[in-house]
Amino acid sequence: LYLAPPEDMASATTMHHRRRSIIQLAFLLLVASPAAMLAAGGACESEEFPAGRSYATCADLPTLGASLHWTYDAAASSLSLAFAAKPPGTSGAGWVAWGINPTGDGMKGAQTLVAFKSSGAYVVNTYNLTGYRPLSAASTPIAFEATDLAADEGADGKVRLYGTLQLPKGMEAVNHIWQVGSTVANGVPAKHAFAQENLDSKGSLVLTGAGATDAAPAPVAGGPSAEEATGNLETETAPEAAPAPLAGAPSTEEAGGDLETGTAPSPAPAPSSGSAAIITTYASAPVFILILVFAGFFATV
Repeated sequence: LYLAPPEDMASATTMHHRRRSIIQLAFLLLVASPAAMLAAGGACESEEFPAGRSYATCADLPTLGASLHWTYDAAASSLSLAFAAKPPGTSGAGWVAWGINPTGDGMKGAQTLVAFKSSGAYVVNTYNLTGYRPLSAASTPIAFEATDLAADEGADGKVRLYGTLQLPKGMEAVNHIWQVGSTVANGVPAKHAFAQENLDSKGSLVLTGAGATDAAPAPVAGGPSAEEATGNLETETAPEAAPAPLAGAPSTEEAGGDLETGTAPSPAPAPSSGSAAIITTYASAPVFILILVFAGFFATV
């Protein structure tokens, strides 16, 4: 009969406790990661709208704490949407905006809906953004027929902008932009801040699927030029529709100045839906956790 020395017994006990701790840690991580994934990816699903307003799909946008909710009727080419974001500054003093850009990936050329308070009540104006000059107090025509325009403010201070857009047949993916501002002066939304998150508030959206919030692809030659960065554009007439944007790096966002409006451009073909697919990494997290856990387990053997 062999009796192990005390130091060997102590070592075995330590190894046993270490293995048990690793197993417990693995269990906690595997249980916690799905909950964390749901919390990170499902904030838009907790948004509550007034009766009669419900949407098939929602996406948490990557900047400005904004979310987009929509239902797309492909047969009718009709997009019913709600955009929610909290303007900076005093409650009720700012504005929120969402739009589709049929000719590029930035602000210039975007066909936008802007919600703000006028005479104490929320209104929604349409603007075709053609350059960098102050907006007008009145709406300007946009490329898409807009109906059911309305806005309200939620209990969390977010302004919810509602509307329905009639899109061209076959448009399944679009470049979209969103923005918030802190001030409405004399019934006119003032320019927004130019922090990085404001400049990055654009992306590609797949209307017929679960959506995407990736950065928008850069437009090909013929789309908005680098002159957008000068903050001194004065496009009075609407630009011709450019070819559909191609996959690539995001273009540099406009660097300064106010936006002006003009007549609406003709919509360009939508970007390929393949370029806007969601990239989901959450599902692989438990696999990496298991690999790390077992690596640590065998390292102690």
